[in-house]
Amino acid sequence: MNAAAPASTRRGYVALDLGTARTRWLSASACVVADRPSALPSGVGVPGWGSAGPVRPIRHGMVADPGACLRLVDLVLRDARPPDGRPLERAMVGVPVAATPSDRRAVRAAVAEAAACEVTLVEEPLAAAVGAGLDVTDPRPCLLLDVGAGIVEIVAIRDGAITDAAALQLSATTGAGLLPYALEGVVEMTAGLLRRLPACLRATARGNGLLVTGGGAQQGQLLHRLHTALRMPVTAAPHPAHATIRGLTRLCLQPALAAGITARGR
Repeated sequence: MNAAAPASTRRGYVALDLGTARTRWLSASACVVADRPSALPSGVGVPGWGSAGPVRPIRHGMVADPGACLRLVDLVLRDARPPDGRPLERAMVGVPVAATPSDRRAVRAAVAEAAACEVTLVEEPLAAAVGAGLDVTDPRPCLLLDVGAGIVEIVAIRDGAITDAAALQLSATTGAGLLPYALEGVVEMTAGLLRRLPACLRATARGNGLLVTGGGAQQGQLLHRLHTALRMPVTAAPHPAHATIRGLTRLCLQPALAAGITARGR
């Protein structure tokens, strides 16, 4: 991804996607998405950590260990800070739609302490839609399925907001993608949201099709099962695992667009 910004807009930002399995980021000082495992090795500087195995700060897309999450963000920001020593001015961070107010406070607190700058939270499927090139301000509904390692979320988006959503937390995934039980759960969850759409919007949503983002979008069996069950076009976004971080970066670079979307996470 080439996300270099003109000199006039490169003002010390970082876009941050804290995932269950991988954490991705992009800053004004970089031109490509960087990522690392979200799991941290034991004993990396947080008092009280033992040697029982890796520490997982993020589970189901939410902060499970605030201290470890702070350490993870600290490690990320070592590479994300402007090389000329300027402080960061803002951080754009993704959160699941299903995140509770306390989950959102935990993310905001960890990033704000580590980055020492303004922190804006954006719901990840909305950011993924922006990153995939969808016009999220369109009054016509579009459907997006974001398939992460720890949580899958289906959303309907129109007028710059998520108007309906459902989530499925995952206990496990494999290198081949969703396990059979989870795959069927995702299909039924998506079908349920489609049925809930007002009748006057359902045909338009079907015509627009379903866009799939996240690392799990590369599972061919999932895409085929969704197409068969829903009888509508189903497409994986280009480089789907990077859709959310691309969208967060675009929102950093386009404040008017960021201000125009009504994500509940902000």
